[in-house]
Order: sequence, then C-alpha cells, then structure tokens
Amino acid sequence: MDANQTNLWQDLSLRQLAHFVAVAEEGTIRAAAQRLFMSQSAISNSITELERTLGLGLCVRRRSQGVSLTPTGRQVLAQAKQVLGEAAKLGMMSRGEGSELAGPLRVGCFVTLTPTVLPRLLVEYTSRHPLVAMSFVEGSQEVLQDRLLSGDLDIAIMYDLDLKTDPERAVLYEPRAYALFGEGHPFAELPSVSLERLAPEPLVLVDAAPSTSYAMSLFGAQGLRPNIRLLTQSYEFSRSIVARDSSCYGMLVQRPVNTSSYEGLPIIEREITPLPPPCPVVLAWSKDTRLSPPAAEFVTLARRLYADAGADRGSHDAS
Repeated sequence: MDANQTNLWQDLSLRQLAHFVAVAEEGTIRAAAQRLFMSQSAISNSITELERTLGLGLCVRRRSQGVSLTPTGRQVLAQAKQVLGEAAKLGMMSRGEGSELAGPLRVGCFVTLTPTVLPRLLVEYTSRHPLVAMSFVEGSQEVLQDRLLSGDLDIAIMYDLDLKTDPERAVLYEPRAYALFGEGHPFAELPSVSLERLAPEPLVLVDAAPSTSYAMSLFGAQGLRPNIRLLTQSYEFSRSIVARDSSCYGMLVQRPVNTSSYEGLPIIEREITPLPPPCPVVLAWSKDTRLSPPAAEFVTLARRLYADAGADRGSHDAS
C-alpha cells in the first residue's frame, strides 16, 4: 500500500460512510439527521468531508429536491455498505459475539406483495437477527430494478416478469391468476370460468406493471380482448368494487385469507380455464453485487419458509 492509500484510510471514517449511506437511503439530509438523531449541519459537514477525503463528488444537494447521488456516488454507496458490514462483523468478533449477524439490510418489495409476503419475512428475520438494521422500501417493478442496479437496495421481492435486466434470483412460489366476483354475479355460481366467457364482461383491472401485462397476455394468448371498465392502482379498491357491483369482475393473483372486502361484503374466487401460466414471485439481487451476510441469510430464510409452505401458500400468493 503506497503513502497516498495509507493517508486515505487514515482520514476515512466509518462514521462518515454511515452518514453517507443514511443520506442516500433517506433522500434528504434532514431525514438522515432525524434517523441518526443528529443535526443537519453535522450530517452535511460529514458528507462534505467524505467527498474531500475521497476526492470525489458523491451527491448533488438541492434545497427543494433533496439529495441525488452522482454515478460515482452510487458506486461508492455499494462499497460503503460492504465496508460497514465487514466492520460490524469485526466488532462482533472483538466482543466475543461469534457469528451473530449485524449491519444494514435494505429490502425492496413490490407494492402489492408488501402486505402478504413481507410481514412474515420481516418478523421472522428480525426475531432471529436482532442486530441487523433492516429497512424496506415499497415500489413499482421498475423502481425496484433501478434501485437494485444503483446499489440502494440489497435485495428485492418482485415478480419474475418483464424484467429489464437479468438479476440473480430465487423463486419463492408460483401463483396463478384467478377471477373474483361479488356474491350476486352469475359466474359466482360456477366451479370455474373460461377466459372466453370472461372477455365480454366488465373488468376491474389493477393497473400496475407487471400485473397489467400479465392479465392482458392471458386474453391475448386466446385471441381475446377484455372489456375493461375500470383501471385502478389499488388492489383493495378493485376487490371492493367487485364485491359491491355484481355486474363486473376482477382478475388477481394475490389470494389473501380474508375473502371479504373492506366493507365486509363477500368476494367469490373462481379458477380460470384454461389454466393460466404461473406468475413467479422471486427474491432478486444484482449480479454485479456480492450479497452481504445479512442479505444472504435473508435469502436462506425466505427459501426455507416457502419450501414447506404448501398449506400456507394460498395466503401468501401475490398480485
């Protein structure tokens, strides 16, 4: 190691890296300061000093728009997280804490999967590894992919559909689309319903990629076009409309245990024929980033929970 490198490591502090990671994750210096119980000026000065030490511009600060990372800043963010994770492990060794996991873990989750998949994983994980500082972000499929590539997320729970890149991934389960009706809809009396019979009926469709393209592809494969009455980005709103209006139907993949709307009205679920192709739910992470020990353990736990979850899988299906 030459003299310049030695001086760099002497000047660089883990505290500065932790402040930078907090600002990058929160998006504003104010939010990072609140998270770390520090003053905004202290956080700002710490980031400035880190940039001076590295000789790099890491972020652009705009008073009205918060903080955005430069391309270099996104690369440094990924490295900073790894350094902090390794430092946490060294700290545990010095305290005789063995192999107990510690450090940051940032998980992304597709919006409609958050209420069904994430709570179980979050509670199980944090109870097993209380020293891991786990946080999560909800977002669209596109946002999650972008944040994985930028290093802002360690891992994301999403669909293995319409991916812009080819990430590493582990399949959790593979649900399929089904139709849902209000109690008064004539199709609610059928054991199953064909796409051909569904196509002319008014459809309430969740408009959130890749859910929309998945539903449309089912009809397209049969040479059909659905009669879309209403587009909504709210999963629960679509269920509530269908439960109240017996003239329309919905198509989802997520199957919550509760088969009633928020108003307590019954929702009737029916299988679709022909059997739709699966819509895999996966854990995904960037091929360019080695999983940190907390992230690798998250993957291991998720695989274990879903490997023998056949009886529970209906309540954890996702749309």
